[in-house]
Amino acid sequence: MILSLPPPLYLAPVNRLLRQNSWAMERLRPYAGKIVHVECFPLTLLLGIGEAGETIAASAQNVPAVTIRLTPGVMLRLAARDASAWNDIAVEGDPQLAAALNHIAHNIRWDVEEDLSRVFGDIAAHRMVEAGRKLDNWGRQGADNLARSFAEYWTEEQPLIANRADVEQFNRDVDALRDDVARVEKRIERLEGRERVNE
Repeated sequence: MILSLPPPLYLAPVNRLLRQNSWAMERLRPYAGKIVHVECFPLTLLLGIGEAGETIAASAQNVPAVTIRLTPGVMLRLAARDASAWNDIAVEGDPQLAAALNHIAHNIRWDVEEDLSRVFGDIAAHRMVEAGRKLDNWGRQGADNLARSFAEYWTEEQPLIANRADVEQFNRDVDALRDDVARVEKRIERLEGRERVNE
């Protein structure tokens, strides 16, 4: 079942984000009057583009200029800053508007601290953002350390993956074997040539 969210739930946050990044509004201005349809099961959003470059409510009867389809899994990957997730988003429609939306999505920045300061005050917002940054760095370091530990375990303790030194030695051995085989082939050719001459 597809749920169509009421525009007030998403237009205000999207417009606040666009106002924080005024260059994005400038980028959208040439597409005033066009509609963007976003589908992320089970939700669907309709965003119209206004004269000022902000989003406005759009009617479901209007034909969208661009339709963007993504899955909840892709949304989670985007939230985790997985750059490859952008390749799994299906986009149909006006290529210029799609390119503008892609540029905005890749480059827009949310000033979290400013929005939090309106609710909690400047000092609390600053501390919350700093804590979030530290938590994010801790998570990245943890993932990096875990990946290194698995790589070390699989190359040293339970060799499922060959380490670099073993691969390099294998390549040297293959090269040496190839050279030895070539020398043996040359000797065989010379011996066969001598036998023909003796006959």
